[in-house]
Amino acid sequence: MVQAGQKRLIIAIDGPSGAGKSTITKLLADRIGYIHIDTGAMFRTVALAIQRAGVSLDDRQAIEKLCKGCTISFVRTDGCCQVLLNGEDVSRAIRTPDISLLTSTVSALKVVRDYLLELQRQMGRDGGVVLEGRDIGTVVFPDADVKFFLSASAEERGRRRYLELKARGEQITLEETIAAVVKRDRQDEGREHAPLRRAADAIAIDSSGISVEGVLERMVKIIEAKLEGQGARVGAQRPMENC
Repeated sequence: MVQAGQKRLIIAIDGPSGAGKSTITKLLADRIGYIHIDTGAMFRTVALAIQRAGVSLDDRQAIEKLCKGCTISFVRTDGCCQVLLNGEDVSRAIRTPDISLLTSTVSALKVVRDYLLELQRQMGRDGGVVLEGRDIGTVVFPDADVKFFLSASAEERGRRRYLELKARGEQITLEETIAAVVKRDRQDEGREHAPLRRAADAIAIDSSGISVEGVLERMVKIIEAKLEGQGARVGAQRPMENC
């Protein structure tokens, strides 16, 4: 049992698109009773807001104004996590292929990163959180207590994404999906501000050929080892009602 006054960890999970971060982060947060903060969804939500408003990506002033006027939040309804933009559930709208590519461009904009960086730090500063993204362990929380870098081959990530989109009724081929994953990787790794990279002290986990439960168990063991010195045990808490 985590004792009163005992430090609650900040756990960072970074990695490329389609590596399984969202699934793993949600399950891990539930398992250890921490709050799940999906920073990638936050960037996707800003990208959706920009697309809807028809704002030019070159108009930094307009984008800054738009960001300041956005309210982004996470809620759990009937066991399902929802992402809200100004109170509207945009969970499905932010997961389309065009928003995925736009997000990579939007997330490279300093004005957007600065806005969300402060918001993410506010959400996680007291610990007891699992954050996922592409620069959590390098930029947002470089002093995170535990850092993971979750990856998989482009082919495996493309296959997973293809099955997900196909289940939603999207008309796209496996080859197109893999190509989109590769393009997203190049954009994320080559951007000027906070490019995708593994933190020097992050624990690398390649999820190719490993079950979700297998990845989860490995992470839990590492976190348990971190908590041992504090006299705490993973799984002793009731999961918090957040995403």
